Amino acid sequence: MAEKQKILIVDDDANIAGLIQIYLTKECYDTTIAADGEAALTILKHYKPDLVLLDIMLPGIDGYEVLREIRKSSELPVIMLSAKGETFDKVLGLELGADDYIMKPFDSKEMVARVKAVLRRAVSGKTPVVSGIQEPPKECVTLPDLVVNLADYSVLFHDHRIEMPPKELELLYFLASHANQVFTREQLLDHIWSYDYVGDTRTVDVHIKRLREKFADHPDWDIKTVWGIGYKFEYKQEV
Repeated sequence: MAEKQKILIVDDDANIAGLIQIYLTKECYDTTIAADGEAALTILKHYKPDLVLLDIMLPGIDGYEVLREIRKSSELPVIMLSAKGETFDKVLGLELGADDYIMKPFDSKEMVARVKAVLRRAVSGKTPVVSGIQEPPKECVTLPDLVVNLADYSVLFHDHRIEMPPKELELLYFLASHANQVFTREQLLDHIWSYDYVGDTRTVDVHIKRLREKFADHPDWDIKTVWGIGYKFEYKQEV
């Protein structure tokens, strides 16, 4: 029997945390609950979850700070939970490295669907191994000073490995493999996040911003904004 995927639920509202646990247990996930940020960081060390559902408003260390601590050493999938609806809160969570964002009150079926989608994307980002031997790369884009390998989800920039979440890497690969083509935000959402993602075009903007922060302007290529339309990966030569 396959081992159950583990989910850490971080919420100081015992009723909400308990309901989430019931929904996820019915879907055959292994779950545990932390009532505050400090407890969450302690539990992370030994529970080793596959995903974290993280409330923003927590006593002591808030959800943003917990996310910052997680991102210092891990690309563990994190879905933010919050009753706060301002655009700033959502964008900040995404900029800090959250994989998705769920507003309270939420529909139980939507919550479960988002958990499954994020876990599915995370699993797809793991390096395939057969008999202990890594499979050879199947999809790779090579540009001056940049190699984006979708086979093992690696990025080399000036021969140094750059760590990034799966969605950032997939977005970079998609744009780089379609150099000089312009894509709308809606097209990028559809190609990278697919139909099971319930989000808006700001998600694309946040991920583009993160990519630009990782790669300084290169003389041969750059991610350009095409005003009024979307984005393109500008390259002076054909890929």
